[in-house]
Amino acid sequence: MKKFMTSSVIAALAFSALVPLRAQASTPVICLAYDTGGPGDLSVNDAAQAGLKVAAKKMQFSLETTVTSGDAKDRIDRLTALVKKDCAIVIAVGTGYAATLKEISRTFPETQFAILNDATVDALNVTSIVFADIQGAYLAGYAAALASKSGKVAMVGYASQQELFEKGFAPGAKAAKKSVVTTVKYISSSASVTTTSLLRSGHDVIYLTTTGSATEVFSAIVSSNSANGKKNPSGIITIEPDQFLSVEAATKKFVLATVVKRVDLALIDLLTKTLAGTSLYDEVDPALGVYGHRYGISDKSIEITLRAPALISKTSVINSASIAASKLN
Repeated sequence: MKKFMTSSVIAALAFSALVPLRAQASTPVICLAYDTGGPGDLSVNDAAQAGLKVAAKKMQFSLETTVTSGDAKDRIDRLTALVKKDCAIVIAVGTGYAATLKEISRTFPETQFAILNDATVDALNVTSIVFADIQGAYLAGYAAALASKSGKVAMVGYASQQELFEKGFAPGAKAAKKSVVTTVKYISSSASVTTTSLLRSGHDVIYLTTTGSATEVFSAIVSSNSANGKKNPSGIITIEPDQFLSVEAATKKFVLATVVKRVDLALIDLLTKTLAGTSLYDEVDPALGVYGHRYGISDKSIEITLRAPALISKTSVINSASIAASKLN
């Protein structure tokens, strides 16, 4: 009888010891929903994919991905399908998923979600990964002022980006040159028409903060330079990966700089913490109850790539400006 009880206890202990080992041995599943177009969009989807590729070399996980058509129902269906795959986290790429996540995070409260480039989902099980765009705008303004020959620079963006201009672009430009004239134009339709108007009024550097293709605005700048035969041509400062731009050898000189949001690094950080059993839980927007992390210069996740020779020669000055920019929220 004693032998039977002893062997039973041993068997039970052995089984209990094996369970956590098997759980640890099982490969966690990371699920990611790309926005419309998926990889190959030269934008946020590609940046997210780049992060996944680097993470896969450093961490052990299996990957499930999907691409939405952009339709509201399709977004819900795609995320629901991923939830059912027992994911360690379900990551949605882009602000287009915000409305969907507000609904689905409540339907599946036990599932951890994350959204890249959005800070509007007020759910405890949704991690918002966003960027300190004001810091990037400050660097863009600083670079724009240094590059300008006319002394007039402008930002073209959306009405919702007012703080970007007032707290970022304009102060950055004034920090580089007190005499520079800064202008902002908020658009709801064609950015190229607005850009053409600014060029005609003497603005020679345009900081474009819209999302999607920047080709039309770039074409307006190229056409203006070609038509006027300017000795000091106008130029553009873009944002990566929010925008994508077709540039040829003959026109790349008009791209003065690019503000880079390192979506790839942010995604790697998110996966590292997820697989370690922790999460990003800073207050992104306390008033709305949005949590996650706002990446910036101090995280090496906001940077500026200088392309114009005149700016490259002032790299050390612009790097010094990044110290002031890093303090902006």
